[in-house]
Amino acid sequence: MLSDKMLSALNEQIKEELFSEYLYLSMSAWCDANDLPGMASFLKLKSEEERAHAMKFYNYILDRDGKITLLAIDKPQSEFNSFLDIFENQLKHEQKITGTIHKLYALSVEEKDYATQVMLQWFIEEQVEEEKEAKDIIQQCKKIGDNESALFLLDDRLGSQAPNTEEN
Repeated sequence: MLSDKMLSALNEQIKEELFSEYLYLSMSAWCDANDLPGMASFLKLKSEEERAHAMKFYNYILDRDGKITLLAIDKPQSEFNSFLDIFENQLKHEQKITGTIHKLYALSVEEKDYATQVMLQWFIEEQVEEEKEAKDIIQQCKKIGDNESALFLLDDRLGSQAPNTEEN
C-alpha cells in the first residue's frame, strides 16, 4: 500500500508527465507552422511517449490500490525562437523531469517503499536516454547553424524516427 505522501507525489508526477505531453505537442505545432515536418513528427512521437509515461504511473497507482487524483496542467510555452531553441527547451524540461524522478526515488527510499523503488528504476534509465538524445540533437543543431541543406537533412532524419501517425 502506498503512503499518503507517496501517493500524492505519484499523482503529481502524472501531472508532470501529462504536461510534458502537452509541451512536446506545442513544440510539434511550432515545427509544423515553421515547415519542419520531420521535427514535428519527432516531437509528436515524444508527446505520445510522455502520455505513456503518465499511464505507467497511473497504472502503478491503481496496482497498489491507490487513488488517482488528476491535477490541473499548466499551459505550455507555444512560441520559440528557432529549432535550436525547441531542443534546448526540451533538454531543460527533461532535466527538470529527471529531478522530479530523483525526488520520487528519494522519497521511496525514505518510506522504505521497495516496490516503488523498483518501478522508478525504469524511469531513471529512461531519463538518462532522454537527456542524451536532446543533447545530441542540440549539438547537431549548433553545427547546422544557418545551413538550410543541413537543416533539411536533420529534419528528415528526425522525421524518419517517427512512424507516420497522421490520420486521414
